[in-house]
Amino acid sequence: MPDERNIANRLRERLGDSTEERLGKALSDLLENPLVTGAIGLTFDARERATQAQELAMGALNIPSAADIERLTRRIRSISQRLEGIEDGIDRIGRSVAPGAVEARLEAIERELATVSEKLEEIVRAQRKNASSPEPRARRSAPKFTRRKRAPVDKLPTGAPSTDASSASVPAAESPAQ
Repeated sequence: MPDERNIANRLRERLGDSTEERLGKALSDLLENPLVTGAIGLTFDARERATQAQELAMGALNIPSAADIERLTRRIRSISQRLEGIEDGIDRIGRSVAPGAVEARLEAIERELATVSEKLEEIVRAQRKNASSPEPRARRSAPKFTRRKRAPVDKLPTGAPSTDASSASVPAAESPAQ
């Protein structure tokens, strides 16, 4: 029995290898034949013309093509995603503007406003009290700013004028001689 299986396997391998080679050679011969390649080219051209004619006929009958349906499907998906985003935003707004939440926020604001107004009234009362009893003002401890005076032009140091650019750029008011 093992011999019969070995014989069958060897026969199958020999036939398989030679069949593949023969089939490959036959296909390459067919593709090299100009008559066959011309027929294949004409078939593809006819298919393209038939597709164009089908699109024209469907357009004339107002029937959408597969490309039109695919485009429409993409647009509907895009609109659906946008609507989901809008719905999520509205839900968030609805949760933050819930009646109980708004009332609680308003009450907290009113409490803060009441405390601020009380403190403001205390400050105004304290200022009125201080205004009724005048206190002498304290003098400034820091001296006032005095402006530095410039020397008159006729009081400038005399001497031979310098052609040095560095000394010409120093203004007279800032010279070290004063």
